[in-house]
Amino acid sequence: MGRVQDKVCLVTGGASGIGRETVLLMAEQGARIVLTDLNEEAGQSVVGEIEAIGGEAIFVKHDVSSEKDWIRVVKTAVERFGQVDVLVNNAGVFVVKPIQETTEADWDFVNDVNTKGLFFGVKQVLSAMKKSTGGSIINISSIYGIVGASSASAYQASKAAVRVFTKSAAVEYIEHNIRVNSVHPGVIATPMTADIMADAEAGEALLGGAIFRRPAHPKEIAWGILFLATDESSFMTGSELVIDGGYTAT
Repeated sequence: MGRVQDKVCLVTGGASGIGRETVLLMAEQGARIVLTDLNEEAGQSVVGEIEAIGGEAIFVKHDVSSEKDWIRVVKTAVERFGQVDVLVNNAGVFVVKPIQETTEADWDFVNDVNTKGLFFGVKQVLSAMKKSTGGSIINISSIYGIVGASSASAYQASKAAVRVFTKSAAVEYIEHNIRVNSVHPGVIATPMTADIMADAEAGEALLGGAIFRRPAHPKEIAWGILFLATDESSFMTGSELVIDGGYTAT
């Protein structure tokens, strides 16, 4: 217990999936939570879960693709808690289409959220982290930011961008004692993949070469995120934490 005691953790997309498990786990470990999402009802429900276990959390409705929203979110976090120690850029979207069927609107939608939104977060949180003695930024990428697959070009381009942007930010932000790392989950049992996994053939194809032959539970990714948020990972920056059930091992 207490692995992130009293740290202020800002988590985007915190109302469901990996984000929900992350904020619940961090709250159990003593963090004060700023949970953001577009789904206000679900976000407030998660805040209620955190408060029920004795934690402290606030919800802020947030479109990560808007820099104005980011400015407002960081300002709200600092007004409530004084600083931000940890940022988890978790919010993301997924479009499954062959390249020839991917429209400009599809491409822009995915990259506005997954890439531009993450850039805004890293940019805007700096002033808040400077109020602390340092910080940890955790960018959620994907195995699809490392390896290729069919019918996911926009998503893969966005997640590959996250991977290298993370390294650039790590080099630039070390002067502020801020570590920046990326997490690369494999197939996760979340609302984003539910429709695909419901189809046996499509689900088998999505699992690819994963040794475990199953999707991960979101909490299995949250444990890795927690590690990067703690001082236990103090010698890690610009690194890639791959949690993929052996997908990239084959």
